[in-house]
Amino acid sequence: MFKIGCHLSSSKGYNHMAEETVSIGGNTFQFFTRNPRGGAAKPIDPADVELYKKTAAESGISEIIAHAPYTMNPCAATEALREFSLNTMTDDLARLSLTPGALYNFHPGSHVGQGTDAAIELIAELLGKLLAADSENSTPVLLETMSGKGSEVGSKFEELRRIIDLTGGTSRLGVCLDTCHVYDAGYDIVNDLDGVLEEFDRVIGLDRLKAVHLNDSKNPFCSHKDRHEKIGQGSIGVEAFARIINHPALRDLPFCLETPHEDISGYAGEIALLKSLRGE
Repeated sequence: MFKIGCHLSSSKGYNHMAEETVSIGGNTFQFFTRNPRGGAAKPIDPADVELYKKTAAESGISEIIAHAPYTMNPCAATEALREFSLNTMTDDLARLSLTPGALYNFHPGSHVGQGTDAAIELIAELLGKLLAADSENSTPVLLETMSGKGSEVGSKFEELRRIIDLTGGTSRLGVCLDTCHVYDAGYDIVNDLDGVLEEFDRVIGLDRLKAVHLNDSKNPFCSHKDRHEKIGQGSIGVEAFARIINHPALRDLPFCLETPHEDISGYAGEIALLKSLRGE
């Protein structure tokens, strides 16, 4: 099954997101666990969760992606900011335990002058505490591949591997590959997708790749920026996306669009385009 969807607003609850997903031809979706620029989370309505489960079962929605807020920086220089990240992620995982099939995705953070090595140790330390506190649950936690702008950590596969290793290699840690980010970071998924995935497998292991963000890029290859573009309107291009969604190592993963649209009708068009490119 081609698992395809987009990022949606969670303001009206889980069931509304599921219904929106079905309305645009999708069968997966992504949402922010709370205000992406703030810290507060809307209370979960148990009745809404039960309705969502019914809609999901009827419409073939089996996996969804919960995205942590941008306000977090797990490798911040100050302990208070790292504690905020830990508390936010702990609360998020507790809430996600109510939702079957959820994947929890987060940005590893920015080292803000401390250096990548120090940042990796801080991220691993936080993840160790997080997973120890959430040991009774099983929601996978995904490190997102980053573009390398500023002092971002996670633009190199080796950096993600080191975080995983320092966290003890737990099977709960995985990776979400963002096409715009990896292309901007210098991984040529346009001309050498096989080579990029072979490198990913060698460094991290394809068994840890759990989801894909489908985004074209406004910038050229290896620009180390991070500006998403609509599918086929950026420097990655439609032909590359056809190869990505049909690649044997990727085709069974959930694909989620984070492209710039004013409303979900734009996503409906992209989902239709991608379905036409999918070789079933």
